Amino acid sequence: MSKYSIHQFVQTTQQDESAREFFELETDRLLEVNLNGLVWAKAGSMISYEGNIKFEREGMLEHGLGKFVKKAFTGEGAQLMKANGNGKLYLADRGKKITILDLEGESIFINGNDLLAFQDGLDWDIKLMRRVAGMMAGGLFNVRLEGKGLVAFTSHYEPLTLLVTPDRPVFTDPNATVAWSGNLEPEFVTDIQLKSLFGRGSGESVQMKFSGNGFVVVQPFEEVYTMPQG
Repeated sequence: MSKYSIHQFVQTTQQDESAREFFELETDRLLEVNLNGLVWAKAGSMISYEGNIKFEREGMLEHGLGKFVKKAFTGEGAQLMKANGNGKLYLADRGKKITILDLEGESIFINGNDLLAFQDGLDWDIKLMRRVAGMMAGGLFNVRLEGKGLVAFTSHYEPLTLLVTPDRPVFTDPNATVAWSGNLEPEFVTDIQLKSLFGRGSGESVQMKFSGNGFVVVQPFEEVYTMPQG
């Protein structure tokens, strides 16, 4: 049999039926959700499903007026959908690499554009980066998740985690920053000397400065977002 036959292709690329965890990586860039209940996911991330699953966009006031106001400000990037039912759900986002974390009471911030899915029951809130609202073309918000449950986020290529200690703060490009530990509060700083070297996506030398104890996750890619026109 040819190694390029249809049979060989199906054998190599077919779904793994042995997977039974709530979140499973079918590939590095495709998330399988073994659904029996409800999951929150990025709107537009569903690529396939089987079973009895109902999809709904997040209601305008479903999570309270405060979150609705913040979502209205941040634009399309914060849009969520909920999938409810029983079956297998497959999620992906522009071929980006997917990372799964199992929170056990910890908290984490994730760039709103990089949040792919999270288990119902986790506490979450949208945090605006007001300081850079006039400096960047998007990516102005992040989502803080806390509690016990699974969360999946995406990155362009392999993510790198940098440790932050009191004697060693970490500086990052906002357009390359994916996530950070929930106890850290980044500052936004500028350095005119770095204007042509740092922060290419924003046109300014905007940097995120992380101080304290924790970690920050970056990707080897500057993701420039477009704010919706209206």
